[in-house]
Amino acid sequence: MIETDLSDVEVAALAARVGAGVVRDAYGRELARVDKGAGDFATAADLAAERAILDVLRAVRPEDGVLGEEGGEQGPGNARRQWLVDPLCGTLNYAVGNKLVAVNVALRGGAAAVADPFAGEDGEVFRTDGKTAWGEDGAVLAPTAATGLVDVNLDPPFPSAPGFRAVELLAHPDFVAGFRPRVVSTSLALAWVAAGKRAAYVTDGGDLADSVHFAAGIALCRAAGCVVTGLDGTPVGEGPARGLVAAADAVTHARLMAMIRETPARPGPGGAV
Repeated sequence: MIETDLSDVEVAALAARVGAGVVRDAYGRELARVDKGAGDFATAADLAAERAILDVLRAVRPEDGVLGEEGGEQGPGNARRQWLVDPLCGTLNYAVGNKLVAVNVALRGGAAAVADPFAGEDGEVFRTDGKTAWGEDGAVLAPTAATGLVDVNLDPPFPSAPGFRAVELLAHPDFVAGFRPRVVSTSLALAWVAAGKRAAYVTDGGDLADSVHFAAGIALCRAAGCVVTGLDGTPVGEGPARGLVAAADAVTHARLMAMIRETPARPGPGGAV
């Protein structure tokens, strides 16, 4: 029986925790795949985790809408509020036995939670009410660039090419001198930036503010005090921003932005730049 008298942040955390439990329980099994085209796919675990999350949201927020990675828009068509759900971010990792995955649940413009299903015995849930961000133990998240580790998403497509390519950033002399790259390719890295486990996260892409993949991680980072912008420096939430640069502090963000702006343009089709 699910309690119905829960705050939005409690709902987000509970839904993410329930989804993470499904993901953890299904790990290692031979799972059916659903082809989504262009090399993308979902597994039975993605679908089951999303159903479990939807069960929580329907029980405690029946008047809210939901946008799910697998099921699309569901719930009341005239809902004033909408939950963004990615039940298994890092499906390819998961399908090949890599545990670097996340479960993302975010209320558009409000509370959010990111669950790491495989941290410890029962997983770890990072959560925010939109103003403050907390870890599993209830401690306020404290981002820091001390690790010098920067996660960079190298997955195609590259919407900002030829002006920006992550491989050029990794080869920049200042990057080599000041940071060390890591490649997680899942929004779990955003939670790690908020929690001080990473100095920054960089990805190409479109406007990711309301993406089911990134909304929860962005919310965590912003509430924790990170600097979160698009590749052009536009603050996320203050206008269309392409891609994402989430840094633990302003100094780290400025250093990365300077390198990104220096990324040499490659010739486009027909030699155009």
